[in-house]
Amino acid sequence: MHRTEAFKFSQRPYAVDPATFTVETHTSIQGTHSWCWEVTAVWFRRRRRTTVACIGRLWGRQTVDCGGWEGFLTEHTDGRYGGDCWGRWDGTNYWGTQNLAVMQEHLKILRPMLDQFPAVPPGFDGWWTFH
Repeated sequence: MHRTEAFKFSQRPYAVDPATFTVETHTSIQGTHSWCWEVTAVWFRRRRRTTVACIGRLWGRQTVDCGGWEGFLTEHTDGRYGGDCWGRWDGTNYWGTQNLAVMQEHLKILRPMLDQFPAVPPGFDGWWTFH
């Protein structure tokens, strides 16, 4: 992925919350190492000609330790699956978890995000796109 300042729907950009970045090291039976990481992300998409705000995660597995969240994002090149969506807001309807507390947390981010389209939400870093 690479970071860009300009928001373009065609590039399918993501903004990430660096405070949520986690990484785990795994060692195979053969002794090789891999690093599994994930970070909370938000993004805009169009559904039925309507702009929606989404929240979820980006994740990956690398065979080298890339340091922090920026290193792992920079080395992440497999964008075929996109982000795992946990919740989506279209200005009227919410799709996602039925857990009320989690839904409220999602909407605290998604409502102002959609209202201020295409700004990066506070606390997030963006926009990140796949090469």
